[in-house]
Amino acid sequence: MTLFPDLVFEQRLLELPPSFYRQVRPQALPSAHPVAINAGLCAELGVDADSLRQPESIAILSGNACSGSATPLAALYSGHQFGVYVPQLGDGRALLLGEAPAADGQRLEWQLKGAGLTPFSRMGDGRAVLRSTIREYLCCEAMHGLGIPTTRALAIMGSPATVYREQAETAAVLTRLAESFIRFGNFEVFYHRGQHEEIRLLADFLIRHHFPQCLKEEQPYAALFTEIVQRTALLMAQWQAVGFCHGVMNTDNMSILGLTLDYGPFGFLDGFNAAHICNHSDHAGRYAYNQQPQVALWNLHCLASAFLPLVSEDDLLARLASYRNVYEDKWLALMRAKLGLQQEQAEDAGLIEALLLALHAHQTDYTLFFRQLAGFQSGSENTALRDLFVDRSLFDAWAARYAERLQAESTPLPLRKTAMLALNPKYILRNYLAENAIRAAQQGDFSLILALQDCLSHPFDEQPHYQQYAAEPPAWAQEISVSCSS
Repeated sequence: MTLFPDLVFEQRLLELPPSFYRQVRPQALPSAHPVAINAGLCAELGVDADSLRQPESIAILSGNACSGSATPLAALYSGHQFGVYVPQLGDGRALLLGEAPAADGQRLEWQLKGAGLTPFSRMGDGRAVLRSTIREYLCCEAMHGLGIPTTRALAIMGSPATVYREQAETAAVLTRLAESFIRFGNFEVFYHRGQHEEIRLLADFLIRHHFPQCLKEEQPYAALFTEIVQRTALLMAQWQAVGFCHGVMNTDNMSILGLTLDYGPFGFLDGFNAAHICNHSDHAGRYAYNQQPQVALWNLHCLASAFLPLVSEDDLLARLASYRNVYEDKWLALMRAKLGLQQEQAEDAGLIEALLLALHAHQTDYTLFFRQLAGFQSGSENTALRDLFVDRSLFDAWAARYAERLQAESTPLPLRKTAMLALNPKYILRNYLAENAIRAAQQGDFSLILALQDCLSHPFDEQPHYQQYAAEPPAWAQEISVSCSS
């Protein structure tokens, strides 16, 4: 295992001109201390987890020192925020240390979030608060456990330093990793500035390092755009199927690689509400759960504009048109699998729609329902499932359709149940669980962070010792409010 201070970083972003970034040294974080170390991710990286707790490592991961091989950069980008174009954004509180290979040879970028001011901080302070850092740390690993593409979280370094958001809070720095942090806004900024050569350079950089298969195509830039469209569509289908709400799908929060990026006011559905808004700052519901697939397509249209110097408008529109089919095919496949259906039937879409309408009508807990559905038996009252609905007759009507549909399947109940349990999680990062971890951490107890991380890394397993994390949320959970500063 490699000791963290010995890790050698390479900054491939330096292949691009300085117009893409600014070199910035992190700002010191007073009295930094470890809050959480992701031992599982350390093992994947081939890095000794204990070495991250050594003073030299703490200094680097909190911004108090800089690794000798790192060249910290803050990237420039712009973006559409709540539908309005903002000409310049950029990494206002994140610094890219560089890339290092994981144990399997994959190259991952290392980034410090909350490491201080950058030229792109605007009116911000460049810091992150412990509360939001814990939420992102846990959700990165929860999404990874669910098999959904995401950035990863390696470590949290805390500090007694005061940061002001809605109230005074303590600061923290998150070390997060990804194959790339490039986002839609990295293209948009140069398009709106009329710097078309930079757009070409960025596209070439992505093809060279992340999409080499595009070089085999007759139109490599058009092929690159198609890859982005399809990855985005697949990600949206996975979000919708598991009941995940991002909360702030601005184009500067959309990953070119189709990763879940920038966790802020996110939330997993408790009671199913198709119009659920997880961000209390989203007064118009632009980023409600049922709007996410369409918003992603809108964001892709913004990206398509930035690709106009590289690809014809007609070609871009044709490739954008593939989004809906890719999304719908993937979403239907995921929902069929959640229902234990292996064969495709024309009536499946109607069966799924009827179920979602019933869940919505009663605000039935989305995760608990699908987990319990694995034990559904035709000809039985299925009492536990019926009890999730106020109007039992509504469930009974749907259950009769489902039982009839199952007759077309050849999979016996035990095998179907096993398959469904492997696809419908028992554990998700409910907001109240994150809130409990935050409250404990603010009192100096970090044990719940580690317990939740361990539990959520195996969300489909029974894990009897974590049974309490699979319960319905308490009444007070409805009062939790998250915003863009969360």
